Amino acid sequence: MPVNKTKTLSNSGFTPEFIETVRQVFEEKIVFNQLLGLKIINLQPERVSVRLGMRPELIGAYSHKRLHGGVISASLDAVGGLVVMMAIGARHLDESMEQLMHRFTRVATIDMRVDYLRPGIGEQFEIRAEVMRLGSRVGSTRMEFWSADGKLLSTGAGAYIVA
Repeated sequence: MPVNKTKTLSNSGFTPEFIETVRQVFEEKIVFNQLLGLKIINLQPERVSVRLGMRPELIGAYSHKRLHGGVISASLDAVGGLVVMMAIGARHLDESMEQLMHRFTRVATIDMRVDYLRPGIGEQFEIRAEVMRLGSRVGSTRMEFWSADGKLLSTGAGAYIVA
């Protein structure tokens, strides 16, 4: 599937304030995500997608202009955490923004696996994640890292603490 270049933030029961706050936290306040250049494309309660543009600072294999494997794994991890936050938000729609932000501060990676299927070559990439299960203490996710021409480059699975 090609990279979605339009910015569509699905609200699926979320207030515009919630969507904008999540965007600001993910893209601006988490400085590492800002460093990577991650930009939200789509937010849904159990599925998200994020865009990553290639820049010289992200290259790992300079002779082939391949994206560094650490950038791929960090992006998968960030998007896995984001989808867990969206699922938590959907579960607690009745809570205030302050209460939700407090819940989000507790989300942290417990375990993650990455499978590198193809080299990260291209100008744009899309990272997708979905929640497989959100329990009271742990959320499980599946993530995918796609090239702009529709090639699946990497997959990931993550477990995140939510309590």
